[in-house]
Amino acid sequence: MFTLYTRANCPLCDEAKLMMQLVNEDIPFSYKEVDIESDDALHEKYMLMIPVLEKDNEILVYGNIGYVELVEALEN
Repeated sequence: MFTLYTRANCPLCDEAKLMMQLVNEDIPFSYKEVDIESDDALHEKYMLMIPVLEKDNEILVYGNIGYVELVEALEN
């Protein structure tokens, strides 16, 4: 299970969510989206990095997340 950390009013997050949907059409995978503003610890940890894609507490990719970066992260 992958986790995508985002927050509201974040253009990079919106772009990452779109890329997640596009990749998911080609390579099905499960993920949940977590708003970092719902938890103070998450907000402090990720506020300068979002969006962040994580699996098993390991950051796979963050910031400007594109299609290719997502595919590579999923294949590892």
